[in-house]
Amino acid sequence: MSPSGGVTRNTLRQQIADALRDEVLAGRLPPGREFTVKQIAEQYGVSATPVREALFDLSAQGLLASDQHRGFQVREFGVADYRAMAEARALVVEGLFRNPEGVAVRPEGLASIRRRAAEAVRAAKGGDLDVLIGYDLRFWRELGQFVLNPYLADFLARLRVQAWVFAVHRLRRDGMDEDVLWFGHEDLVEAIARGDHEQVHAAMHSYYAHALAWADRLEAEAAEGDAPGPRLPPEPGESGTSQGAAEPPEAPGHCA
Repeated sequence: MSPSGGVTRNTLRQQIADALRDEVLAGRLPPGREFTVKQIAEQYGVSATPVREALFDLSAQGLLASDQHRGFQVREFGVADYRAMAEARALVVEGLFRNPEGVAVRPEGLASIRRRAAEAVRAAKGGDLDVLIGYDLRFWRELGQFVLNPYLADFLARLRVQAWVFAVHRLRRDGMDEDVLWFGHEDLVEAIARGDHEQVHAAMHSYYAHALAWADRLEAEAAEGDAPGPRLPPEPGESGTSQGAAEPPEAPGHCA
């Protein structure tokens, strides 16, 4: 590492940002968690300057919210945010593949992407969320290297991270299964390798339909949870009153 103070500080800034992003993606910094520059600096044993810069970087990426008086807070994405993320990614990706000049597939990069795809599917089927998130993000990031417009590639990568921030605590809370997780990584990369645009579109349509179906389920469950429960009939001799609250109906099994 160069002895230059600027290089050292910038490297430390990136390391802190990466470490905090990993904490958020692992669910160890849950949505709504508040902290200050001082707290993070003490935790990592560094000065305040690279911490402040790292936190502002994560805020710019949409992972943190900042408040002048209260410090920083892990951003809490709602179902409407998640739906908007999926729709935005769909619009951008479909636009890219309608314009062949916007994407350049490099055959030498496909071997690595195939490995990421296989590991992501294996982790999803095995229920290993930490491994799944890591390989899924690498898979999409490496696919993004085929996008010739770096701003679009960066935008897509940020949306994917934000989607995982939305999903991770729900998945840890409710568990994972095939109704929620998408297993089409390998089909997508093979369609790209063949240059089969029709199958690429089909795989991406499956991916976004899967995401939107989960959003629909989450909204339905939230609405059901807000609905008033059944009331017990009044005890004999009482008029319109009950002696106890009814047991709430059992919620349907939820797969995040």
